[in-house]
Amino acid sequence: SVQRKSPMSGGGLPGKLADCSSRDPERCELFLVEGDSAGGSAKQGRCREFQAILPLRGKILNVEKAMWHKAFESDEVNNIIQAMGIRFGIDGEDSKVANIEKIRYNKVIIMTDADVDGRHIDTLVMTLFYRYMPQLIQGGHLYIANPPLYLCSKGKVKEYCYTEEDRLRFIEKYGGGNEGGIHTQRYKGLGEMNPEQLWETTMNPETRTLRRITLADAVKADEIFTI
Repeated sequence: SVQRKSPMSGGGLPGKLADCSSRDPERCELFLVEGDSAGGSAKQGRCREFQAILPLRGKILNVEKAMWHKAFESDEVNNIIQAMGIRFGIDGEDSKVANIEKIRYNKVIIMTDADVDGRHIDTLVMTLFYRYMPQLIQGGHLYIANPPLYLCSKGKVKEYCYTEEDRLRFIEKYGGGNEGGIHTQRYKGLGEMNPEQLWETTMNPETRTLRRITLADAVKADEIFTI
């Protein structure tokens, strides 16, 4: 009989994971990406040497409300845990304590759309790490990517705007406060960017902005669900 792999029994890597070629955890990054569409762009745009991509299908299980064993019956939760190389309860240890000695990536980066659904997924993933793998947050391994909301252009001048304030500054600078002649492209999701744009704005270590998640962030996320 075929036995399903789980974090308790070890096993291989998830089929949806596009792994990186480097085996040096200090250099490697894992992007948890919202949806297959954005996952496809991320796989094409990434640096294959040190960036791995794991697309998440929909919203993961809300572990704040779930029993311990129910969380491990969730495919998306299992995929995240297996991809990172984390084990639970090995060699007689407490089954609820994460063993992160063999973690495969130094950075785990949540990359979701810049909208309400994206923020919800961020909160679900933060809650998962806070409840099951707080050591990763304490060690500074968990991040959230910051994709742009707009691409503003006037003539040959183009600029990515990450907030509404950035967009208004562009209008003030190049339009004198008037939107006439300024073209604004609103990104409804990561999947709307081509691979080159996604790399340039959100994945390239030279140009991207990452927000490191702290325990205070995770506690706040957890409290949202408790409330």
